[in-house]
Amino acid sequence: MRTIENIKSGRNYTAVSIGDINQIIEHQLPMGSVTIQGKVFIGQAVGTTGSELSFQTLVPGQDSGFLHTHKTHEELYIILRGKGTYQVDGEQFPVSEGTIVRVSPDGRRALKNTGLENLTMLCIQYPANTFTEADSPMTDGNILSDPLVW
Repeated sequence: MRTIENIKSGRNYTAVSIGDINQIIEHQLPMGSVTIQGKVFIGQAVGTTGSELSFQTLVPGQDSGFLHTHKTHEELYIILRGKGTYQVDGEQFPVSEGTIVRVSPDGRRALKNTGLENLTMLCIQYPANTFTEADSPMTDGNILSDPLVW
């Protein structure tokens, strides 16, 4: 079983490693009486304060195992590798590397690997309906005048 490696942390940051993208399949996530192979949550490890993140790898033919919804969290599914079928509210559509799917809390969702290679995705979940115009990267970001030194 692979574990999250702490790289470095400071007052304003935390850096961890889950390993090479091909090693995500080696992680195990215990969820009550079930253990999900190839899934790792990293929000707690990096100390996120407004979202949760997970990586998951599905082997060919494998699906997420169940439909699910959320009470308050919206999710972004980012397909990093592989091909599959995504299902929301009974509608199905193909997904592949570079596909991004947003699902509201009430969306009944699941993912299946329909390809010949592993399908790896990143899922970001966060409270729905909380991002405002003031949160835009164009207005929230500050470009500093300090010189960039490497």
